[in-house]
Amino acid sequence: MRDYHINIFYSEDDDGYIADIPDLEACSAFGETPDEALHEVQQAKKLWLEAARAAGKPIPSPEYKPVIYQAASA
Repeated sequence: MRDYHINIFYSEDDDGYIADIPDLEACSAFGETPDEALHEVQQAKKLWLEAARAAGKPIPSPEYKPVIYQAASA
């Protein structure tokens, strides 16, 4: 099974790293390092999925694919 794509980038405004999961609306996290941001967004994903299940909301399948990967597979 494919997992969700995670973006990690440095934010000068926040003076740290942001990690987000494009397929899960508003699922993001902050860290002082890329590894910390990754760890935090993995926790956020777990909680996001638990909350969606508890509320009976649909869980989106992992669909997001960065443009660079789309071009490579064309």
